Amino acid sequence: MKDKTDAELIGLINQNHRPALEEIYGRYIKLIYSFVYKFSNGNEEAAKEMVQLTFLRLWTTKSSYDPSKGKFVNWLLTIVRSVCIDYIRKEKKHAHPNHQYDTDRTLGVADPQDQIEETLQKTEIAKAKNRLSAAQQRLIDLLYWQGYSLTEIAEMENTPVGTIKSRLHQSLKQLKKHLELEGS
Repeated sequence: MKDKTDAELIGLINQNHRPALEEIYGRYIKLIYSFVYKFSNGNEEAAKEMVQLTFLRLWTTKSSYDPSKGKFVNWLLTIVRSVCIDYIRKEKKHAHPNHQYDTDRTLGVADPQDQIEETLQKTEIAKAKNRLSAAQQRLIDLLYWQGYSLTEIAEMENTPVGTIKSRLHQSLKQLKKHLELEGS
């Protein structure tokens, strides 16, 4: 893989060639991590998540890099920037409306009970999600964790939006069923 150009590696990644993705990772992880670390104002957890989302996007979307249009690094950082912006938008979108009030009231001290409860809920959701099919998990990840719209997912999957909505409905129904089973 070391002798391949970046463009050749992207071509291989589009064919689901995992070693090509690993090679891109090895070549650019430091650059990407430092970029997202600065973008997230030093929030290590957010930075790690954004790095993961970047490589997931490279893996799941059929990205095409054209060397005649510019340097690979610039193309890659454009993708990283896009992932970061999507991540921040998603975080703002899901922020609690009274979050500012709560933060002011507690002077930045998090309630440990809330954190434990949140961790437990995340664990239960993750367990229930793992019981879904791979396609259902991917759909939920794309929509809720990566911030893609239903239209964007339909384009990626080359499927009508109505079909994606139907699949999402079934996936959420299954997820709810598994969560109810976990809770009982």
